Amino acid sequence: MKLRVLLSLFISALVIVSVNAQETTDQDLLDRIKPVGKVHVAGAAPAAAAGPRTGKQIYDGACVACHTSGVLGAPKLQVAADWKPRLDEKGFEQVWKNAVNGINAMPAMGTCGDCTEEDIKVAVEYMIEGI
Repeated sequence: MKLRVLLSLFISALVIVSVNAQETTDQDLLDRIKPVGKVHVAGAAPAAAAGPRTGKQIYDGACVACHTSGVLGAPKLQVAADWKPRLDEKGFEQVWKNAVNGINAMPAMGTCGDCTEEDIKVAVEYMIEGI
């Protein structure tokens, strides 16, 4: 008899709990797991356009790391022995296009993420200045 009473109480409790669980709607679930707050991180202010950059500015900002020391065979700044064979064999246009498209270990556009093809041309002209 006691077992029947306990069993009926247990079943009654189970039914009550399951009915309450079924009343939870999708919206209730979404309300429970929604973010506590929102974070807005402002980006850096855009740089003001200062007009075209000089070859030296571009070189100092993006080319200096490899072309000062000649890393992985990069021709050094204004060193005729490095540049003349390339210019004689390929011509300026092809050397410039190689800088734009990448060649050997040099990635396309070098390390200048904000350069245009014209910027690369100005930088190459600066690097071969006086040769």
